[in-house]
Amino acid sequence: MPRKARLDVPGALHHIIVRGINQSSIFQDDQDKTLFLERLGRSIMDAKSSVYAWAIMDTHAHLLFKSGQKGISAAMRKLLTWYAQYFNRRHRRSGHLFENRYKSILCDEENYLLALVRYIHLNPVRAEIVTTLNELDRYLWSGHSVLMGNVRRDWMDTAYVLSQFGARKKAARNSYHMFVGEGMTMGRNTLLTGGGLIRSKGGWSQVVSARRSGQQEDSDERILGSGAFVNAILKEAEGKTRRQLKLRHTDKNLATIIEEECKKGAISPNELKEGSRRRKVSALRARIAKRGMDELGASMAEIARQAGVGTSSIAKAVARLEGGGNWDRD
Repeated sequence: MPRKARLDVPGALHHIIVRGINQSSIFQDDQDKTLFLERLGRSIMDAKSSVYAWAIMDTHAHLLFKSGQKGISAAMRKLLTWYAQYFNRRHRRSGHLFENRYKSILCDEENYLLALVRYIHLNPVRAEIVTTLNELDRYLWSGHSVLMGNVRRDWMDTAYVLSQFGARKKAARNSYHMFVGEGMTMGRNTLLTGGGLIRSKGGWSQVVSARRSGQQEDSDERILGSGAFVNAILKEAEGKTRRQLKLRHTDKNLATIIEEECKKGAISPNELKEGSRRRKVSALRARIAKRGMDELGASMAEIARQAGVGTSSIAKAVARLEGGGNWDRD
């Protein structure tokens, strides 16, 4: 069964899980982790998003943030493309670093924010990297130490998280600390690592009970939340999809975007499709890809086929464009 498209709704709470391909390491030492976090902070601030929780392990990373008006895709694409190139170059390896797609679960903030913050920050405890709450308080690679005021990460929105525990910072921090401590022995909770009706209801027994009482709720594997929340999110996402389909049902398609951009850039479509690596042509591909994704919802693979390069080249070109890359000198 084909995978559903990600739900990239602006202003929504997203739980992102990034894993190494075949469970391989994506962080080999503290330098890798430090640079990943620095780039994460830059990408998040550029996207005007808010990070509420995070934890990075050797083979995977958890991120919890509210997306800005541009959604999550651009920020994550920029971050992961850059990091994969850095990691391969530094560690003299080639090929894919991450699983084909990072996992993105859109969450009901009102009901799941605090549970997710605690669950994500306790990853190092479940992995037995740290064994006590005091150790976790100063552990560098989880956002818990930032919330406790022991590590500084300016890009993390600690004020919003702590505000959920009280108006005064010291009292709020103490309440948060107690809340995390209460979860130390809770173990892994699969209900907080995905979406769908079973997770949203809190388990299969709750689903069965609801069905016996005649309750029917909308559900979606990409969403963690009630039926009403799922319905609202899908309506918003469908609105974006309908706008894209409307464009597709006009004469607008990738071919017309390529023709328009080639004409504006005074570049032959043949040179584009023959895989030219000139900077001017690479910049043109990036603009075509960005328009194709934004206006038509086209995939990078689809764009790559018509632009004469591989999917990874399109990903790099878009990341460079979104990062303010300069192709002017040729």
